[in-house]
Amino acid sequence: MTKRERLECVLSNKPVDRVPVAFFHHFTPVEEWNKGLTVPGAIERNIEGHKPALEKFNPDVIKIMNDTLMMMPLDVSFVKCAADLARIQPMSMDSEYAKAQIDLTKRVVDIYRGKCDAPIYVTVFSAAWILRNALMTSDDLPVAGAEEPLMCKLMEEDPQAVADCLMRMSQGIADLNKILLTECGADGIYFSCANQANFFSREFHQNYVAPSEKFVLAEAKRIRDMHILHICGYHGHGNDLSLYTDYDAAAYSVAVNAEGTTMAEAKKLFHGKAVIGGFPQDGIIYDGSREELKKAVWELLDGMGQVGVVIGADCTVPNDIDDDRLNWVREAAEEYAVAHK
Repeated sequence: MTKRERLECVLSNKPVDRVPVAFFHHFTPVEEWNKGLTVPGAIERNIEGHKPALEKFNPDVIKIMNDTLMMMPLDVSFVKCAADLARIQPMSMDSEYAKAQIDLTKRVVDIYRGKCDAPIYVTVFSAAWILRNALMTSDDLPVAGAEEPLMCKLMEEDPQAVADCLMRMSQGIADLNKILLTECGADGIYFSCANQANFFSREFHQNYVAPSEKFVLAEAKRIRDMHILHICGYHGHGNDLSLYTDYDAAAYSVAVNAEGTTMAEAKKLFHGKAVIGGFPQDGIIYDGSREELKKAVWELLDGMGQVGVVIGADCTVPNDIDDDRLNWVREAAEEYAVAHK
């Protein structure tokens, strides 16, 4: 099987010759995340980082790491109350950010073209992630335990104003996705959503957040049906996976270690659709021996089977990981497939 054929079978819950693996890591230090438009050379370092990773670990699933352009810049300096959110409009495709994202995507696709036949995904963040990030009063990310007083104030004042803002932002996200999918060579979106530590109540999430996130997936599906929903959890910061069971994705990247569940249980929760994950972000994947990794892979496959699954991690693995370790995981999956014909 080619890598593309193998993933297409996974997404269709058809048998494969061996389970694919999908581990990803950033290529720039955290200090340069989202700073591509302000830190000289950051975007170049981001793009160039894909080259040595490709040479050492020819991936089964390609994810373009847009570290320096992860979340679109959003001017919220004028936002003092919920009514102010009406001034936030969809991202323009003529904006510096959109142009930079298009250029980065095209250039990274060129790095892989002719060297790897794996499907190519672009990393996309939900409007809720972006708005929360923009409204932070510190340099922290909007993760479990972060202080987000202004976002909380807006949610309490006028939930519908928040929902309307998220939908307008999502229109711009969908417009950019269309260009990346139809003009830049990307096959699908790797759509990052999160509600770590239940920042949004179930009612608020279902009524005011989920519609905009489902819209992005639906618009992408109009172009192609192989998109991955990444429910972002890590280092014990989990999500209530049941909030996402009616999100229409081809596969679900789940942080089973952060959420305290298993791949088999996650697959069942998502109505038997394909799931991605299994390993924590660090620990054995980062410093375990080759034999220890093989044992862990075989135990994972014993528990989740070989149909409709991809071996990965809760979220990104450490930047300085030896990519040969990812090859060890793939080799273990190959050996497992041979032993369980």
